Amino acid sequence: MSIFLAEFFSTAILILFGNGVVANVLLAKTKGQNSGLIVIAFGWAIAVFTAVFISASYSGAHLNPAISLAFALEGRLGWSMLSTYWTAQFGGAMLGQLLVWLSYRNHYVETEDALSIRASFCTSPAIRDLPQNFLSELIATFVLVTGVFFIASPAQSLGALDALPVALLVLGIGVSLGGTTGYAINPARDLGPRIVHTFLPMENKTDSDWKYAWVPLLGPLSGAALSALFYSFVSA
Repeated sequence: MSIFLAEFFSTAILILFGNGVVANVLLAKTKGQNSGLIVIAFGWAIAVFTAVFISASYSGAHLNPAISLAFALEGRLGWSMLSTYWTAQFGGAMLGQLLVWLSYRNHYVETEDALSIRASFCTSPAIRDLPQNFLSELIATFVLVTGVFFIASPAQSLGALDALPVALLVLGIGVSLGGTTGYAINPARDLGPRIVHTFLPMENKTDSDWKYAWVPLLGPLSGAALSALFYSFVSA
């Protein structure tokens, strides 16, 4: 499997499982309606585990433009490959979200709360304070990327089995830091589905909140850049 296909397919799986659990918790008349943040956090952890395990041997299982940027800054990824990873990640995220919509189409029709519909596509803050929301995404992504650097370091990497500690790391971020912005920590995870939300014809749909969209895009990228600088310093 090529790097592009591995990243594209695995990011689609990531979003299918990840936003699938959000849809299960938030949409009307599902089996998991109102089951809460813990269920969402576990669902995202399993999404990460599955996607990383599938693609680790082929692409290194970035699945996240922030991870790819950090690896390029730290020297693990050639800059010429960054566009390949990013294109696959954003494209895969859009496909994964389309699959979520197809899976839950009847429940989208039954759901009257437009904000719950949008939340199964993209993130939004619990308290809208854009500088603070940006900082929350930066901190959470810094933790994610720094953890990934150490988990996947050549000295202790377990290959595809790195999927388990990375999944547990994402679970921890979700339950500890996810209450502020919904822990996007991945520009593709938010922007790809937000684009899909914009163009899908759905009843009871609100706007896609593009005024907020820069936060889950630039916050994670900034956190990743700081993590790369930090890891380069402490590992020198």
